[in-house]
Amino acid sequence: MSLNLEQYVSEFSAQNINGEHLLQLDGSKLKALGMTSSQDRAIIKKKLKEMKASLEKARKAQEKMERQREKLRKKEQEQLQRKSKKTDKSSSDATEGTNEQ
Repeated sequence: MSLNLEQYVSEFSAQNINGEHLLQLDGSKLKALGMTSSQDRAIIKKKLKEMKASLEKARKAQEKMERQREKLRKKEQEQLQRKSKKTDKSSSDATEGTNEQ
């Protein structure tokens, strides 16, 4: 509707074209849905291309964020392990000191 193509809404709805399906459409599928105007198909294809690029960008950003979280989690885990080893060593040294006395 924002592209002034509301005349196709009823056919898209009748064919259960949702966002996921919409991204799968190409020129021939659009034509089969009753979009006879090549200009209208070009508008839709251009918008779909923009949407796909935007989705890909968002997916990559999400993956990058997940990698950063994993890296931070591993770093925190390593710090806890080092701290635990230091605590164990301090305990061990204190026990040896008491045993020597």
